[in-house]
Amino acid sequence: MRTTLNLPNDLIKQAQQILGTKTKTETILAGLYQILRTEKIHGLLSLKGKLNLNIDLPKSRKRA
Repeated sequence: MRTTLNLPNDLIKQAQQILGTKTKTETILAGLYQILRTEKIHGLLSLKGKLNLNIDLPKSRKRA
């Protein structure tokens, strides 16, 4: 999908240097993927301590 964006050139250049991307498209995609990844991690971390898994690890390791 083509989209026209007005983005500061210095911001794009900084992001390209940090991300190691060559094109503006790669830079925007890498940034979007990073945002999604971060949000997924936060969602998983919010579950920490809320799931009660009664697993007998020694018993489960003996399964064939």
